[in-house]
Order: sequence, then C-alpha cells, then structure tokens
Amino acid sequence: MPAFHTVALIGRFHSSDVAKALSTLGKYLRKQDCTVLIEKETAAANGVNGFPAADYQEIGARADLVVILGGDGSMLSAARNLAGSDVPLVGVNQGRLGFTTDIASPKMLDAMGDILSGKHEIEERTMLAAQVLRAGVVTLETLALNDAVVYKGSVGRLIEFVVNIDGEFVYDLRADGLIVATPTGSTAYALSSNGPIVQPSVPGFSLVPICPHTLSNRPIMVSDRTVIEVSLKRAVDARLQFDGQLQCDLQEGDRVVIRRAEHTIKFVHPPGYSYYTMLREKLHWSEGL
Repeated sequence: MPAFHTVALIGRFHSSDVAKALSTLGKYLRKQDCTVLIEKETAAANGVNGFPAADYQEIGARADLVVILGGDGSMLSAARNLAGSDVPLVGVNQGRLGFTTDIASPKMLDAMGDILSGKHEIEERTMLAAQVLRAGVVTLETLALNDAVVYKGSVGRLIEFVVNIDGEFVYDLRADGLIVATPTGSTAYALSSNGPIVQPSVPGFSLVPICPHTLSNRPIMVSDRTVIEVSLKRAVDARLQFDGQLQCDLQEGDRVVIRRAEHTIKFVHPPGYSYYTMLREKLHWSEGL
C-alpha cells in the first residue's frame, strides 16, 4: 500500500512540459494504486484529461499529498490556498531556482516512488498572517508563506513608516519599503535586499529594509511570536504585497499588522534532501573547488 493514497496534482501555468509531466505522473500514480486528482484550473490550462478535476477545497479535504509541478511561485500559491488543510506538499521543479521545489524534473518518477514507499521526511514551515487596518477597520486579511512587503509603488519617492514590535516603538524609517520574511522567505526578496538566510526551523522573522535612506538601518531578526506593526506616515503611492502578489494600495495612516499564522505548511522531502546542499546548488557556492 502506498504511503499516500489520494494524490492531487497542481501545475500553475500553461506549458507543454508541464502538461506532459502531469499526464506522466498521473498515470504512474494510478499504477501505484493511488487515487489521482488534478486541480481544475491546472487541468483546463494544460488540457489534461482522464483524471477527476477538483478545486482547492476538495483537494484540502480529500488529498493525502499534493504534488506541485512548477516553480517557487506555484508552491507559494498552493500553500496559501491549502493553508489549514494540513495536507503536505512536495514540488517538482519546472521553474528556475526552485528553493521550495525539491525534485528535479528528470528524477520525478524515481523520487515519487521513494516517497510513496515511505522514504521521505515531513517538515513544517511557518506562515505569516497579516491585516490592514484603515481608521481602525480591517480592510484586508491574508496569509503568506514567504513574505509581506510594504513598498513604494510607481512613484520614485521614499515612503516613511513607523515600526512597532509588541507595541514597542522600534524605528521611524524612510526607505523604498520593508520586507517581513519567514525563514522560507529568507531566500527570496529578502535575500536580494541583503537580508540573512535563515534555516527553516529557526522560530523567527526577518525585518529587511529596502534601500533605507539612513544606511545604519540594518536587517534584524525577531521572534516569530511577536506582533509587528507597520504604520504608514508619509506615502504617495505605497503598496502591499504578499509572496510577490500585489494585494492592495496603502494610504497614509494605514496600519499593517503581521504575526505568525495559526496554520503551518508541511513540506515532504524526498530521500537525500539537505537544506545546505540545496543552498550550495541554488546559490552556486563552492564552485570551482
């Protein structure tokens, strides 16, 4: 009997490579006595027939494992949509870097065979929960796996905001923006803004200024049990995004409140997975040695 009985497949963009991989993997899973579901938008976009289509709600209720064929963006989207379902995720890299998609496409079937036979590890990853308050009224609530970013929009001017942690004033910052990143998100936008790489089990968040006017404003790490509040003081065209997706425009006086989400996301890692090996390969460390 396979370790996971009902497996859902998700591929977030139209591609002949993804369509072929979805069909190949679906047929393989059936031969391993698995029930196979395909996310309905994935099935429509890639023209994959022959497997039952399901929305995220049904996948969260029925699936024992979700396989994402794509890149980091596809994994982030699936994580947000399936938060709270407790179904674990594993990624087959069809993108570029693939920090969260462990399985190389040519090794897909071998890796899935190992996972179905019970040769895998499950790791929990922290998520962010965020609210936007305008005049004391909540106008937006959402989740993110990588990061929440307050930033200047299309106008080339710095924004100014006040940061409080657990109600205590930290700083008044003029900058292009601020990234609040989970350990998973430390290798995303935060990394390109000189933030620290954080091992996934570290219980903390990174606060990374984007091009601060005062160069002594450096990234800091805080406990993931704190509540972070970003209050817009001056902003011509400030915006807010989560996991690289624009969520809303911000106004002066808006408050963005960020905390650890109630739910976590579970990643399934195939045999031989190593976080540090992944970093060496993706970031090209130790090349030439």
